[in-house]
Amino acid sequence: MSAVPAGSAEALLRVDQVSAGYGLMPVLQGLSIEVRAAEIVALVGSNGAGKTTLLRVLSRLLPCTGTLRFNGQDLLPMTPDQAFGHGLVQVPEGRQLFDRMSVQDNLLMGAYRRHDKAAAAQDLERMYTLFPRLGERRRQLAGSLSGGEQQMCAMARALMAAPVLMMIDEMSLGLAPVVVDQLVEVLAQIRQHGVTVLLVEQDVQVALGAADRAYVIESGQVTLDGPARALVDDPAVQQAYLGG
Repeated sequence: MSAVPAGSAEALLRVDQVSAGYGLMPVLQGLSIEVRAAEIVALVGSNGAGKTTLLRVLSRLLPCTGTLRFNGQDLLPMTPDQAFGHGLVQVPEGRQLFDRMSVQDNLLMGAYRRHDKAAAAQDLERMYTLFPRLGERRRQLAGSLSGGEQQMCAMARALMAAPVLMMIDEMSLGLAPVVVDQLVEVLAQIRQHGVTVLLVEQDVQVALGAADRAYVIESGQVTLDGPARALVDDPAVQQAYLGG
């Protein structure tokens, strides 16, 4: 599913001293992160910390200053369509499915830019293996699915675009813990197939449980970073986010 080999020397995504905002309101203030190929990296923080703003910057929906490098390319001059074409694919908060289209048609919409039709057809069957519930409901209208099934559909649609980096905004929002556990298992399988994941989460426990590394963002800046397991035990993280 991914064109970038694990273990590449240069970071797949490098964000260096990036600042951005809305009008006169600054949100990101000199933020720097990096994501290596085939990693799951979590971006955590409270509501309003700047997590979704960073995804909008990476998708080139929002202008910024600083340095953005993705897979050896300069992202700054790219349009959203060009960034998507280079393999930056986002699963938006709220899923944003085509409610009156079937599950299968939603997934096929994810592959609309692909020219490798035979490989896309194979990927469609892989999605039904990865998400068996979608296979059972492939003819059902997406708007009639449960919240968890809609999130599965949104993730599968993004995977159908053959992403190099899949950015997931608030994967666990509003979902039952058992469904979240299933989605975390899917993330591990995605990573085994070489797809890199940037997971933006307000639920810090979910994010740190799923990720290899994590960044904690407060007021548009990185305040902590490191291996996810180490951050779980960090007193500051426990006190601020885990009820410690």
